[in-house]
Amino acid sequence: MANITLGQAAEWCGGTVDEQYADVAFFGANNDTRVLQPGQLFIALQGARDGHDFIPAAMEKGAAAVLCSRRVGDYPAIYVEDPRIALGDIAREELKCIGPKVVGVTGSVGKSTTKEMIAAVLEGTYRVSKSPANHNNDIGMPMAILSMPMETEVAVLEMGMNHFREIAYLSGIAHPDVAVIVNIGTSHIEYLGSQEGIRKAKLEITEGMSPRGMLLLNGDDTLLRYLDRLPQQRITYFGQSEGCDVRGLDARQEDGALVFRAEAGKLSMSVRMGLEGLHFVNDALAAVAVGLKLEVPPERIEENLARFQNLSGRQEIFQAKGFTIINDCYNAGPESMAAALGVLGNRPGRHIAVLGDMLELGDCAQAEHYKIGRIAAEKADLVFAYGPYAKRVIDGTITGGMPENRCRAYLDRKELVTALKREAKPGDVILFKASHGMHLELALEALLKDER
Repeated sequence: MANITLGQAAEWCGGTVDEQYADVAFFGANNDTRVLQPGQLFIALQGARDGHDFIPAAMEKGAAAVLCSRRVGDYPAIYVEDPRIALGDIAREELKCIGPKVVGVTGSVGKSTTKEMIAAVLEGTYRVSKSPANHNNDIGMPMAILSMPMETEVAVLEMGMNHFREIAYLSGIAHPDVAVIVNIGTSHIEYLGSQEGIRKAKLEITEGMSPRGMLLLNGDDTLLRYLDRLPQQRITYFGQSEGCDVRGLDARQEDGALVFRAEAGKLSMSVRMGLEGLHFVNDALAAVAVGLKLEVPPERIEENLARFQNLSGRQEIFQAKGFTIINDCYNAGPESMAAALGVLGNRPGRHIAVLGDMLELGDCAQAEHYKIGRIAAEKADLVFAYGPYAKRVIDGTITGGMPENRCRAYLDRKELVTALKREAKPGDVILFKASHGMHLELALEALLKDER
């Protein structure tokens, strides 16, 4: 990562720094003292708690300096009006100094997985840096940039949002050379009003692109396929439907692996990945499309996808205590929930679905949770629903034909775990799936850790 002086950073963001501290350098940035590393710039943000209150603790943990809006003690600091905006300004200028090709990734479902696949495809051809974990917002993405090595040749940056103009802001920092929109779903519809509103927000990724930038869109998504051609943007469609520029064919599960053929013009590649679920095909096709755009040899694309492993918490399948666990607790929307239930239903054994609420669905929440209950009735033998919308899920499962004694709603996580321990038997396949804010991973941990 870069060695940035306070004087340089202050110039980039329009801040001020005491002269005696102008040559103090920092390496990366962080706004959380619990994970802050020595030498980083501590960002004092105003959130549920005032970040300025944590400045002394940050300095004690080895922070090189502070980005803040008011003086708190005699510490090396950059003083600005808004630390959040200043962080973005510093990241924008640092990215210019590093000078990598930038791939921006957004979408309603699967953008983190797609980001990981793209980075995997590019490895070995380029020095690649990518957004870690969930660093995809106006704080996380700039911090990811400030942690990049100077030798980075391609930066793969995930861009998330739940309001209008948030992706436009991120695109203005990153200036992507290649932008990928994975799909348009219903996540965050509470704030964006409709799927058309979600599409409008996702397309903000084009605002920071150069006229020569390349836009890669999911050609199987009708909200993306039939767009009017965007001015000054070169569009490539990936997908499994006819007419896609990078097309997936003959997708199937074979001996526990996802197998398909990828075609682009006269080029044909055989892809085999250690994943379960046909919903991963388009994520992989997006990665293939990026790889081809950046001239990665086709054989390397095949090899890198064959070695791909998804992030923890995203359809992570493992054996524990005699169960087959499908850990998909990182996030959830109606589309990904349905896909996860499909994976559950295709596994041998008795199927248990532990489903937490899907958040930020607004007026659609009642209907979408009911629909998931109907799907769960077809794919699972037992359903445990957790959260304020759990009753609505169970209404759907009962309407879908599941007996009432095989589906239950819980508002208390401990009660959920107690019931799950009582009902689960060795050999069962158990899916845990919910929006991140439900913290369903705690129920999974309790199931596996405690004595039965």
